[in-house]
Amino acid sequence: MKLTVNGEDHDLTVTTLAELLAALDFEGDWLATAVNGELVHRADRSAHSLTDRDRIEILSPMKGG
Repeated sequence: MKLTVNGEDHDLTVTTLAELLAALDFEGDWLATAVNGELVHRADRSAHSLTDRDRIEILSPMKGG
């Protein structure tokens, strides 16, 4: 399936947002995720199905100020 993650195109065989995060080595409780502009809460990531051409944004906080 073709997905755009943080502006970069990927061709992956994942079905859920949780699988995508694992495949791309994104881990942590403090990640913020959105699919096609809609926020997906951490508790919903394993149930959130992805479809071809979805746009995913993954953000993590920075330390410092």
